[in-house]
Amino acid sequence: MGASSSTEQVSPERREAESLAASTGALTVLEKSFSNLSDPQTQTIPISSLQECFELSIDYQSCEASFKPENFPGLLNHLNHSIVEQFFSAEENGLNWIAFLNGYTKCCGRMTTSDSLNNLLRVFGSTITKSGATTGLKIESTDGDYKINGHLLPADLLMLLWMCWAMYWDSRNSKGGVKFDLVDVNNLVLSAVSSCGDGGSELNVWDDSLLGSDIQLPIGKLHVWVLKTVPNLPECLVQFVYSRLSKFAPQQEKMEASSSSTNDNPSNSESHTYLLTPGKAWSISLTLRSTMHEEILKTCFAHDDEVKENLLYRASLHGKGLNRFWSNVEGYNGPILVLISATSEDHSWTIGALTHQAYENKDTFYGTSGSLYAISPVFDHFTSSGKEKNFVYSHLHVAGYEAYPKPVGIGFGGSNGNERIFLDEDFSKLIVRHHAYDKTYHPGSLFPNQGYLPTEAQVLDVEVWGLGGKKVKEVQNSFLKREQLFTEQRRKIDLKTFTNWEDSPEKMMMDMVSNPSAVQREKR
Repeated sequence: MGASSSTEQVSPERREAESLAASTGALTVLEKSFSNLSDPQTQTIPISSLQECFELSIDYQSCEASFKPENFPGLLNHLNHSIVEQFFSAEENGLNWIAFLNGYTKCCGRMTTSDSLNNLLRVFGSTITKSGATTGLKIESTDGDYKINGHLLPADLLMLLWMCWAMYWDSRNSKGGVKFDLVDVNNLVLSAVSSCGDGGSELNVWDDSLLGSDIQLPIGKLHVWVLKTVPNLPECLVQFVYSRLSKFAPQQEKMEASSSSTNDNPSNSESHTYLLTPGKAWSISLTLRSTMHEEILKTCFAHDDEVKENLLYRASLHGKGLNRFWSNVEGYNGPILVLISATSEDHSWTIGALTHQAYENKDTFYGTSGSLYAISPVFDHFTSSGKEKNFVYSHLHVAGYEAYPKPVGIGFGGSNGNERIFLDEDFSKLIVRHHAYDKTYHPGSLFPNQGYLPTEAQVLDVEVWGLGGKKVKEVQNSFLKREQLFTEQRRKIDLKTFTNWEDSPEKMMMDMVSNPSAVQREKR
């Protein structure tokens, strides 16, 4: 058994292994899963049992993406063997308690994101080799140290991303082998091609043939791209391994491990019609943590009614314009993601802005933190630079005369009149300026071939998603109900005041017009 009795002498090796496993918070789950997986007589886990534990088979109904590598369906059949081979060193009789803990720590222990990414690449390289496919990825091992060189092709990277998606999907479901869709992550692949490929910045990203091209993505550059653009990607392997081992723990432990997951087989067919498709939501989630990470993934894993709870505003549904936007967003005091789909020069693209506070009607910039996103066709995100705090600008018309009127609309970054992103009050025109105008967010292009001159684009649709969680939404609903009640009360007319014609203001005005010189007796 994994747990030792009080009278048993614990070796330093075992104490160290248990201490490292405890630092991950998974020691209790590992003890229970070892007890269920191991042979009661030998007190070891047979390799075949551990391989069966990590077996992942998928049956996807559809695929968002237009390009599908032929090798992918068979790739996942070898994932379980690769995980066991890369991390769990077994003896002839199987895997003892210490080797089991050490294997888990090698895969899921506390380590840098760079080391975790190397683990992911090792698993992917081994899986590719076992499937019989060829790859330019080269992994060398010397005394337990691994050196990863070579390159990946765009199709290889797409399979790596899909492998991560499959592992992440499985870790959020209580049952294995559930049906799911392969999401469209072409925006991530094109982002890597633009950043890592030779002449990537000059490539035509609107050309679908790039995904199947032989452009080489050097591992060193790809490593930097992952750490900068999708730093949470290696966590997919960690969560998959933990969730699979949790299934062999008692019911209570399994419930704890899957507490963050939603229903087993949600229907997210309607979510494909949103700007925030499951693929785009997952892409953004790879840059987020905490509550926002979980809330945005509801688009991928929750039922449609749960998805709609987070949708605060959609121009094609609620109507275009700043007033319609404001009536749906006002009172939401939490992180808000704004997505804007626009077209310019016969190409459509989508950008986004994430702010961490409620929207206010102000004629100046405000905010505490935020990020800008280039979402499609090429993905990228730009966090705060720390130089300025012009995170968001949202200004409605002011009643009365203004000597120096401020722009009416929504803006992100830059300054008044020179916003990096500015959406006009009718939600019909979008202006995107070069990052040189902006010191709040890090520099970078928000859409392909963005030049130095401001770009004026036609708005196709706007979506606003609340990422603050259920309690924040409940507070907003209460606020909107109060506002609606106040509005109805202001519209009501006290009929008792106007039922007597002799006492009405209209009667007094008509008498004054008809006979202005008549003496009016003042009532006291």
